[in-house]
Amino acid sequence: MSSLASKIKAYSVPLFLFSLSVFYQLFVLPRSFPTSHYDVLGIKRYSPAEEVKEAYEKLSSKWKSDAGIPATSDFIEIQYAYELLTNPLWKRDYDIFGIDEQVHIIDKINLQYAGESISGIDLPLLDVTTFDLGDHTFNEFTSQDFTPMFDSSKPWLVLVYSLGSKRCAQFFSLWKEIAALLDGVAGVGILELGELKLAISLAERKPTGNFFFRSGLPSLVAFPLGCKTSACLVRFEGELSIDAVTDWFATTVLGLPRILYYSKESLGQNFLAKSGPHKVKAIFFSKTGERATPFVRQTAKSYWAYTSFAFVLWREEDFSVWWNAFEVESAPAIAFVKDSGVKPVVVHGLVNNSEFLDLVEKNKQQELPQLRSVTSMELGCDARGHSRAGNDTISWYCVILAGRLGPELNKMREIVRRIQERLSIDSESSEADKEQSLVLTGAFKGKRLTFVWLDGEAQEKYCSYYIHSETSYDTCGPRRDLVDVPKLFIVRYKRNASEDVIKVDTKPNNIFNVFEDENMDPASQLVARYNGSDEISQIMQWMSEIIRDGDTRNLPFYRSKTPALVPEDSDPIWSRGAQSIFSKSIGIKQRIYNNFSRIYDYLGDPRIGPILLLGALMSFGTIWLIRSQSTHPKASQPSQSNAKDETRARRGDREKYRAKKDRPSSITDSEPKGAYQIPLSDSESE
Repeated sequence: MSSLASKIKAYSVPLFLFSLSVFYQLFVLPRSFPTSHYDVLGIKRYSPAEEVKEAYEKLSSKWKSDAGIPATSDFIEIQYAYELLTNPLWKRDYDIFGIDEQVHIIDKINLQYAGESISGIDLPLLDVTTFDLGDHTFNEFTSQDFTPMFDSSKPWLVLVYSLGSKRCAQFFSLWKEIAALLDGVAGVGILELGELKLAISLAERKPTGNFFFRSGLPSLVAFPLGCKTSACLVRFEGELSIDAVTDWFATTVLGLPRILYYSKESLGQNFLAKSGPHKVKAIFFSKTGERATPFVRQTAKSYWAYTSFAFVLWREEDFSVWWNAFEVESAPAIAFVKDSGVKPVVVHGLVNNSEFLDLVEKNKQQELPQLRSVTSMELGCDARGHSRAGNDTISWYCVILAGRLGPELNKMREIVRRIQERLSIDSESSEADKEQSLVLTGAFKGKRLTFVWLDGEAQEKYCSYYIHSETSYDTCGPRRDLVDVPKLFIVRYKRNASEDVIKVDTKPNNIFNVFEDENMDPASQLVARYNGSDEISQIMQWMSEIIRDGDTRNLPFYRSKTPALVPEDSDPIWSRGAQSIFSKSIGIKQRIYNNFSRIYDYLGDPRIGPILLLGALMSFGTIWLIRSQSTHPKASQPSQSNAKDETRARRGDREKYRAKKDRPSSITDSEPKGAYQIPLSDSESE
C-alpha cells in the first residue's frame, strides 16, 4: 500500500491534468458548442436557404404520412430552426455573429403546449420585426463614409443594430433621445450589420475565430477623441437605458464631471460654503431628479474657473425655503447666485442648449468680479493685454480694491459695487449734468473703465507691487493681527500706438537693456492710490479726476514687469485627460471585467482539452524517466586515495617521457624504426 501511495503521489500532476482534460472534453466543451439549428434539421452548418427548405419538407412529409410524428418539443425546435434559417436577416445574424435573440421562445412554447399534439400549435412561432428608422439627424455609416468620421475633432458613439432584431427596434426610440442629449458634445451614428466589413471590425472575436457581440444587439461602441482604430474603442456593457448610456459616455469617454444633488440641509454647508468666493453658483432645480445632461456637464467643465454647479430636487413642501433664499417659485429653474447681498438671477422653465450656454456666459462673473490669473486679460486689467473696448484703444483704466477676505473687504466691495451700479443706469438718473459723472459714465460704458477686487492674501506679490508702503502688510499677505485695511487704487494702462505697428530696430546700450526690453510689459502703467473716506461721491470725484488727467495730460510713459497672478484654483481632476477621469477605479474595474470575459471566452476553445492531455502525457513521461534512472545507480567511483595514486603515476610517466626526449641519441639506444644493418663481405670480416 505504501508503494502504491508513493506512486500516486509521484504521478499526481499528470493524473490531475488527465482528469481535467477528460472533464473539459465531457462537460465544459459541449456547453460551448451547443447543438445548432442546422443540426436539428440534419444538414451542414451554413447551408443555403434552399437546402433548409428541402430538409424541412422531408421532415414534414413524414409527419403527414403519420410515419414518424415527432414529439411536441422536437417539432417546436424543428419549426423554430426552419423559420429562423429561412429569414435572410435572421440567418445572416446567426451565421456570422451567432445572434439568436429569440431562442427563449422555445422554452416558452414548450410550456404553453406541453402534452398537446403538434396540430394544435399556432404557427408561425416567430414574428417578423418591422423596423422604421423614421426621421433622425444622426449618421448612417457605410464603408465609404466611416473613415472620414475620424477626421472630426469630436468623439463618436456608434449604435450597431440589425433590421431583423426586435430588441433593436424597441431600443431605437431611446436611441433618438440619447442622440439628442449628446448633441453638441459628440457625434452619433448607426451601423447596420449588412455593412459586414465594418460590423466585423467592431465585433469581438472568440479564440475559435467566430465574431460576436458579447451583449448581443443593439451594441454601443464609443470612439474617444483621438481614437482612430477598433483597438481603442470602448464598449458599453451596462443596462440599455437613457440615463445609463449617457452617464457612461459622459463620464468614461468624454471625461466630464458629475454634478451632484444637494438637499436644503446640505446645500449651504457642502456647496455654497465650499465654493470659492470668486465663483458664481449655478443651482438647478429639478422635479424628476434626473442627471445633468452631457451638455450641461460639458459646460460645467468649460466654466469651472468661473462657476460652480449644483442640483436640487424640488419638493413642494420646500417652496418657502427656496423662495426666501433665491426667489425660486417652481421647477425646473436655474438660479445664479452672485455676490453677497446681490439678488440672484433666476430663470424659470426649460431652456435649450444654446440658451443655457448664453445664460452661463452672461452670468459667469460676479457683479464685482475678482481679479485672477484666468480673468485679468478678459477684464482688461493686465498690462500684457488690451482694453475691453478693443485693441485700438490706447488708454484704459482698472479700479482695483485689494484686501484680505473679511467684513472690512465685504463692506468696501459693496461700496464699489454701488458705484458700478450707479454708472450703469441711464444718464438722467446718474447725475449726468455733473462733469465727473460724464467722465466716469463715458469711460465705463465705453468699456475703458473696469471695477475688480483682489484677494490680497492669495496675491501677496501682486498686491504689494501696487501698494508699496510701510502699511501694505495690513492689506497684502497673510494676516498678522486683527487689522484689515482694504485699499482702493486705480491703474492707467497705455499702449504706444506706433509700437504694435512699427518695430524700430534700435541697438541696445548694453547687454542688460536687451533682457530688460524683452521682459517689459507692452503697456505702461501709472498707479494712483485712494486715501479718502468711504463716501461714494468722494470716491467718484477722485476717479473722475484721475481719468481726466490720464486722458488730457501728457503723463510719462513708464513700463515695468508686473508680477504674475497666482492661480487660486487647483486643476480639477478632469483637466488631467480623459483617460484619468474618475477613473482609475473605472479603469481597474474595466480591466478586471475584460480579463474575466477573456478567460470565459477561452473556455470555449476546443484546443484546451488536447493541450491538457498532452501536458499530462509529457509530465507522466518525465516523471517515469526520472524514477527509472534513480532505480539503477551508477558504478561506485574510485576512492580518493586511488585517484591520488593514479594522478602521481601519470605525472611520473610524463616526467620520464620529457627526460627521454631531451637526451641525445647513442648506439646504446634502441634501434630506430625502419633501420637495417649493411652486411659485410668475407674479406672485410676476416
